[in-house]
Amino acid sequence: MIGCRCDVCLSTDPRDKRLRPSVFVTLDDGTAILIDTSADFRAQALTHDITHIDAVLFTHSHADHIFGLDELRRYNVLQREAIPLFGDERTLKDLRRIFDYAFKHTEGGHEYVPRLQPFLIDGSFCLRRPGARGDGASASHESTGGADMTIVPVPILHGARTILGYRLGTFAYLTDCSGIPEPSYALLAGVELLVIGALRDKPHPSHFTVAQAIDAATRIGASRVYFTHMNHDLGHVATCARLPAGIQLAYDGLVVQTA
Repeated sequence: MIGCRCDVCLSTDPRDKRLRPSVFVTLDDGTAILIDTSADFRAQALTHDITHIDAVLFTHSHADHIFGLDELRRYNVLQREAIPLFGDERTLKDLRRIFDYAFKHTEGGHEYVPRLQPFLIDGSFCLRRPGARGDGASASHESTGGADMTIVPVPILHGARTILGYRLGTFAYLTDCSGIPEPSYALLAGVELLVIGALRDKPHPSHFTVAQAIDAATRIGASRVYFTHMNHDLGHVATCARLPAGIQLAYDGLVVQTA
């Protein structure tokens, strides 16, 4: 937190130095999927040598999850193609409004304007990629199986707004979550690796507390659970020490794999 002198903000533990939440998924065939273009995306991409992005999935259009979108223009140059974006109707509408210049030129243009190809999510879909590329690494890197991975959007609540989490195989990512509608629990059956938001211990109108996130994770039944989107109330070591077995705080640079 800017200007804060609490124990977590002054901590020398690198796991307490947190950039804005995002996750980078690499499938077994090398397909590279970024979930959200965080406001810190440029720093994350440089730190973790992200050199290729096949698609971007957006959870919602709040500033901390989208303000790195302009950095996608570098991947247009590297890949010589438009970047596919996936999101719900409200998120895509907000992206077009906030980054209107990036959606005016879908063909041609120059390297200073991103070339993006938006797709409205209205159900599960597959990403198909001709040929394989080497795996990347990022602030959080999941490796899941399958050449034609089915991506399942999972509606969750973020305060009064319904946003999207995502399931890819046995991995699910539910950031900025304050509630999980009953039908969405069915979409999460069989998840083995879960990343879910847990802001702090004190109740918040649009985010799970630690206790609420534990309850949701327990119901989902994943064998491995990582909390994300923590604020500076939660120090890494002290918080992990009181979490149930199988649940930990995520941290920048974390790399995990699924079977």
